Amino acid sequence: MTIALHSGSEVTVGLDSTAPKSLDIRTTPGKELDQTLLGNVYETLIGRDENNRLVPSIAKSWKVSKDGLDYTFTLNNDMRFANGNALDSTDVVYSLQQIIQNNFVGAQDLSDLKTVKNPDTSTVQITLNNPNPRLLRALSSRAGIVYDANSNTNYAKQTCGSGPFTVRSFDPGSSIVLARNSMYWKDQAASSQITIRHYSDADALHAALNSREIQLAVLRPSDSPQPFKESKNVTVAKGLTTSKVVLALNNNADSIFSDSHARKAVRYIIDNKKIAQNQPNAASALSGPISPLEPGYDDLSELFPHNLTEGQNDISYFSPSYIGTITLLVPNEYASLGQQVADQLKNTRLNPVVQVVDDQMFAQRIAAGDYKMAITSMGGFNDTGAFANGAFGYQNGQAQQDYRKALASTNDVDYQTNLRAYSKTVSADAASAWLYTESSMVATKDNVTGYPENMTDELLPLHNIRLK
Repeated sequence: MTIALHSGSEVTVGLDSTAPKSLDIRTTPGKELDQTLLGNVYETLIGRDENNRLVPSIAKSWKVSKDGLDYTFTLNNDMRFANGNALDSTDVVYSLQQIIQNNFVGAQDLSDLKTVKNPDTSTVQITLNNPNPRLLRALSSRAGIVYDANSNTNYAKQTCGSGPFTVRSFDPGSSIVLARNSMYWKDQAASSQITIRHYSDADALHAALNSREIQLAVLRPSDSPQPFKESKNVTVAKGLTTSKVVLALNNNADSIFSDSHARKAVRYIIDNKKIAQNQPNAASALSGPISPLEPGYDDLSELFPHNLTEGQNDISYFSPSYIGTITLLVPNEYASLGQQVADQLKNTRLNPVVQVVDDQMFAQRIAAGDYKMAITSMGGFNDTGAFANGAFGYQNGQAQQDYRKALASTNDVDYQTNLRAYSKTVSADAASAWLYTESSMVATKDNVTGYPENMTDELLPLHNIRLK
């Protein structure tokens, strides 16, 4: 399929995010470079669509051995980098070696690699020391970026990728201008230029959209879409993310929530469906550690249906002196949510005291265990096993065993089956009270089309964006 070019189409996109000070995606952490560069300037060995499913990219197909140790990737033909150099299996091997040898961002996801070979220009073979069912997903993120083995690019200020765009100019801490890559090996980008601007908060982003400084606004999952909905000639699209909002329960020995009965009481008392309905940035209620867009998701809402009487009965076993003062620690961005949670608990013996703090204080107190409850968000791919690894002081031998079994899976079917078992163990034991998954939100003037809706807080494919 060939996409018609709109040579004069130039779009400016605004992000509510911190502007990167370097273009070096190899060494600079954070989602900001992923949003702008991943899939747009740099391509990965395997791709992801906006439903978080793995799809062909530089590799058009792949096979995995039955023991989960050997991977064979078949590459597309006639691929090129933006500088005109051919892209083949030599570049893939070089890139994987560079990531591991230099400990670039994402290197930890390749720790099981034993050998990487390219028997011919269109084939790459990876052998692992141990099965790693997450390898393919890792190769769709920074660990899978393919760089030009023959380029001497200054990656902090320039780029040399194989994607549909190149970086035309970079103003550190402010903006990045992308230009259509005329050397792109697939269909050309719909717009000739896309400018990415960063804004300090949602208010500044909203003002920029209203003044037509930008045509497309990408909100944080925690931003309220309401001001954008109230603007004239603005369309707000809501999609899904892998970001989860959680009422974390301190499981340490000096907390009442070290007792599963207290944790389960909270699960029964909290009406997360009502909370999700009242949160403008919520996608849907959540009842376990894995969201709908992640591998291993299962609907576990029947484990703890909202039942105030059941919850009050469970908490009645604890004396007021043992319960003590329940602090509910809340970062500024979730202040209103914190009050909603407190209101649902106020007529029980828990009756938490809400403490709203800035991000730095929140992180310090969570690390020190200085809280009983806390509202926080958790990301997708890298936090799946958090509750097997002691998150919020939680310890459960069965959960740890379930998660180890998932990581030892030799194929994706078994991996997801084992993840569902892990998720159910953790949820049934009420390791925390999951509230909802957050929405992915974009707001646009009516003359913009081709924009993504899901996971825009992680990936922002710009290939089809253009003015009508």
